[in-house]
Amino acid sequence: MRIAIQGEAGSFSHEAATKLVDGATVVPQSHSADVFAALNGGAVDAAAIPIENSLAGSVLEHFDLLLAHNVKVEREMLLRIRHNLIALSGASMAEIDRVFSHPVALAQCRRFLAAHPRMEAFAFYDTAGSVKHLVEQRDTHAAAIASAAAAEYYGAAILEAGIEDSPENFTRFFLVRRTADAAIDPESNKISLAFSVENRPGSLVAALAELSKLGTNLTKIESRPVHGKPWEYIFYVDCQLRTSGEGARAVEALAPHCSMVKELGRYKEARI
Repeated sequence: MRIAIQGEAGSFSHEAATKLVDGATVVPQSHSADVFAALNGGAVDAAAIPIENSLAGSVLEHFDLLLAHNVKVEREMLLRIRHNLIALSGASMAEIDRVFSHPVALAQCRRFLAAHPRMEAFAFYDTAGSVKHLVEQRDTHAAAIASAAAAEYYGAAILEAGIEDSPENFTRFFLVRRTADAAIDPESNKISLAFSVENRPGSLVAALAELSKLGTNLTKIESRPVHGKPWEYIFYVDCQLRTSGEGARAVEALAPHCSMVKELGRYKEARI
């Protein structure tokens, strides 16, 4: 299976894709929109996208893209994020004066960077991309923060492992497929939905009350603005289900209270 990811080979998304589908061929893309375009156009069979990090929160752009395209979430997984200081083989900690990585990764390693004030942090477009860059530049005074897989992929060395501030650092990934190709796991116990309600008092409460009546457990809610309609919002929710069939009843229950309802996917909940 060919799986598109946003970012470079060796990234956390790359790792997630190969864990979601054993033996997958990973197809890196520059931007998230390119990932969905490749999936919609048939250039790949699926996409692996991060949807939420336990420390940094949601990847909001991906909610918008899931709604805008004819795709469904087929599976989810939780990936433990372990950050490492990576440099050229033979480089020493004493030589490093610049550290490159994605802004989220830099933010998750604040204590390490504060303990090494000589190292100036610079934001880069991708964690694995920062390793690729320092290897290409052969810069012995630069380092990157990325996964162990990135160090191995680009032939770099780990100077210090596990430099993240918190060990409770997980990213939730979705495996997304075209709607026509997506399968619903008969053991599905979770659903992701997008819906909009009329801009009047009590409309959101009424919609959520319908989900509560079914006995579903709301585990996440996120709001995103509707483009071109100021102060109107799309709500994204995740609900735990007791049975797979309960997902269809959830959609039916929301319909009378919503101007739009879309099931984004029904899948088996991932566990740590």
